[in-house]
Amino acid sequence: MERGEEIRQNRIKKKETLENSGFPAYPESTKRTHMIRECLSSFDDLMEEETEVVLTGRVRSLREHGKLTFFTIEDGTGKIQAFLSESNIGKEGYKFFLQSFDMGDFVEIRGPLFHTKRGERTLRVADYKMLTKSILPLPEKWHGLQSMEERYRKRYLDLIFNEKQKEAFIKRSEIIKKLRSFLEKKDFLEVETPVLQPIYGGTAATPFKTHHNTLDMELYLRIAPELYLKRLLVGGFERVFEFARCFRNEGIDRSHNPEFTLLEFYWAYADYKDMMRFTEEMLSSVIEEVFGSLEIDYGEQKISFSTPFERIEFSEVIKKETGLNIEEMNKEALKDEAENRGLEIALGAGKAEICDEIFKKECREKLVQPTFLIHHPEGFQPLAKHKSGDDTKLSTFQLYIAGWEVVNAFSELNDPFLQRERFKEQEKMKEEGFEEAQRMDEDFLEALEYGMPPAAGFGMGIDRLCAILTNSYSLREIILFPTMRKRAKGERNIELKGKGENEEKENDS
Repeated sequence: MERGEEIRQNRIKKKETLENSGFPAYPESTKRTHMIRECLSSFDDLMEEETEVVLTGRVRSLREHGKLTFFTIEDGTGKIQAFLSESNIGKEGYKFFLQSFDMGDFVEIRGPLFHTKRGERTLRVADYKMLTKSILPLPEKWHGLQSMEERYRKRYLDLIFNEKQKEAFIKRSEIIKKLRSFLEKKDFLEVETPVLQPIYGGTAATPFKTHHNTLDMELYLRIAPELYLKRLLVGGFERVFEFARCFRNEGIDRSHNPEFTLLEFYWAYADYKDMMRFTEEMLSSVIEEVFGSLEIDYGEQKISFSTPFERIEFSEVIKKETGLNIEEMNKEALKDEAENRGLEIALGAGKAEICDEIFKKECREKLVQPTFLIHHPEGFQPLAKHKSGDDTKLSTFQLYIAGWEVVNAFSELNDPFLQRERFKEQEKMKEEGFEEAQRMDEDFLEALEYGMPPAAGFGMGIDRLCAILTNSYSLREIILFPTMRKRAKGERNIELKGKGENEEKENDS
């Protein structure tokens, strides 16, 4: 029997011993009086008043010294040391604890507080209770684990052992709260739109497909909420937003995960220039509130969110970095240039898509500080209005930070006739083999014919923003449960052996 399985069987026996003695291994309730952080912050007052507190948490260390045992418990707010002695709870109670409790168990402990001779704040255990008997031992050397994949698969262990990673997820939650609060203060209404859609749309992406049995119809997991949010503008809501879970059937890399969170909002009677100023205000406000500064570290770079952000034309940045004047080149010439640079161009791709591929390969990583990339070429975004006075460009912007596209926004096309023509062009590209082309959506076009006010729309990748702000190299570091490949048949989990029961107590002293 392997060492890990031997420990597991030993703990199962301890669970059975508990239950046979009349003590449930997984009781329903507890009578906690304080969180550990609350207890520590009021420690001296509670100690002087000789208050007995009831704390709960996971046992993280266990040090036995004859008739005395010190152990540490941890809840969601902090850690505290506990002291257990034979003289305090009796010989049988002390023996029962040592025989039944292990590192990793969740326990309830009751007693007064005191300082040890070394001054450590400690709870003197007068009574204890098992809350959850852990069967698998916590891994011995999680910090030394080299497989990032195993960390993602066993995120629950990563959160136990990796305080920095846990803090990153707390920061992610704070960022989302502040973004929501900012939008609500600006009179935006939070709404929910369908995840299952009969026609996918709102961006260029390959969808996931499913089937609804009762309706006997094909449905798609949304790739973006845009077309439904704009229907709400038609319906009279002037400012709406959604934190939308979206799904795209695409590759996985450091900046892409098939399932991700997108913040989209739409603002009637605004244009893309208003939206750029609004974006600057929102991001600088949220970042300063969460981090206390407008400057953050990302890798070896310092990124400043001081406003205004730089603005640069899409064609200008390509010309600067590649020497290509895309405004004077046709589709065929651009395709030749792209292929000469080692790019594979998808079947049916238009001039705008080819330009975008060149940009991603040659220019994207150069945009480190927050930069608005504006006025993309005609065809780049079929849902965007033309730039006023120039039908070769669009009223668009993307925000790049640390080489990542974080925001995509534009003045929304509300002309139903031009929108129909744009959809027809996309359908033609689909027929020619461009898998990510957008589809004709007759219901959306009908909504536009009832009249949608002029508006600006905004889409931001929450995972990408949070990865940058928490100094995370990959999206998978800031998504709690990222999409993982299926294990090959016969492939085993990395063995995470726990220490022996005696080793646990000895090595943690």
